[in-house]
Amino acid sequence: MSNARPLGLWSATALVVGSMIGSGAFLLPSALAPFGLASLAGWAVTLCGALLLAATFARLTALWPQSGGPYIYARNAFGEFAGFTVAWSYWVSVWCANAAIAVAFAGSLGALVPATTATPLRGAACALAALWICTLVNLAGVREAGRMQVVTTVLKLVPLLLFGVVAVWSIDPSSLRFNPSGGSFASVTQSTVALTLWALLGLEAATVPAGAVHDAERTVPRATLLGTLLAGIATVLACSTVVALLPGPQLASSSAPMADAARLLWGPTAGIALAAVMAVSCFGALNGWVLVCGQVSLAAARDGVFPSPFARCDARGTPVAGVLIGTLLSSVLVLSNYSHSLVQLFTFSILLSTAATLVPYVASTAAWLRQRGQPGRVLAALALIYALYALVGTGREALAWGAVLILAGMPLYAWRRFAARARPT
Repeated sequence: MSNARPLGLWSATALVVGSMIGSGAFLLPSALAPFGLASLAGWAVTLCGALLLAATFARLTALWPQSGGPYIYARNAFGEFAGFTVAWSYWVSVWCANAAIAVAFAGSLGALVPATTATPLRGAACALAALWICTLVNLAGVREAGRMQVVTTVLKLVPLLLFGVVAVWSIDPSSLRFNPSGGSFASVTQSTVALTLWALLGLEAATVPAGAVHDAERTVPRATLLGTLLAGIATVLACSTVVALLPGPQLASSSAPMADAARLLWGPTAGIALAAVMAVSCFGALNGWVLVCGQVSLAAARDGVFPSPFARCDARGTPVAGVLIGTLLSSVLVLSNYSHSLVQLFTFSILLSTAATLVPYVASTAAWLRQRGQPGRVLAALALIYALYALVGTGREALAWGAVLILAGMPLYAWRRFAARARPT
């Protein structure tokens, strides 16, 4: 990384909002269809938990204003092995998330131009095109990626807020479905907490490139809290409104539910406009997460935890290997699952990514609890309880696959330790 710190308050806030408001805000209502308005309980728990996590990350960044986010906190608090496990888990979660966001982008593009996703192969091609365009933007430099993040965040946050505020008045109370799944309130809440957290993942985004943020000790905490609040309010309002507006069967199968809701209320033109906003939203989130993917592997590699190629930056401060390898893995995930429906692939990918992300969240909140004499330990304890609760809610399949992916990194850790010991002193 060059000595310049190109990201300021607005870029850092846009990175948080842009990373949080992505595919989740626009496609998540389809995954929540079985639960109806009972999903509001999950939203309530998730928003409170997200704010607790944001407050904890804000304090951790003030204590350790280095690039790497959750990886840095786990390493500083618990040592190298914990740092590697968190870095690996977080890195896996990011490229899994990028695959899901790219798929959601393809769904939004299909709502605009149906021919682009008329076959699974075309849909996969659209997803891959978005992935690689964002990768090229990031290869142009961190400053350019930050500028694009500001533009795309404004283009999606304002329409999302307007949609939620205006559309909520069109809800017919007699058509509301509270809990079509028939499950117990406790089980529905836990299931929806895991799903809704996907829409708010990214609250830690500004902590990861902290070394590239101007006055990181002050800027990153402010950006984290402000971005989480803005994105949380807009997302909860818009998603809940869509769940209330669309009939259950249509909602469950829709690859662009918010666009369908706008089309129902205001006609085809409004549907097209919302699909365009969704495309911009997914593209902006993808741009931010490609940046984060490169930065977390950069921080781990500089500490000798990841292989040394991840630590190399070009003249513009871009960790080229981290960006390219992350995108390659996302591409493999898209191609290996392209025959599934968009909603099926999206739901599995978000649960897998959420499970992998919650491991760093658990470690980060525990890291703050380890700092004796520091304020805010009660908030960190509540954030830890929330993270563990949400982790269980991702379900057995996502937990099993998440464990497999994390364990897959252990040979790399063992090899790095062996190489370090064999190196002449």
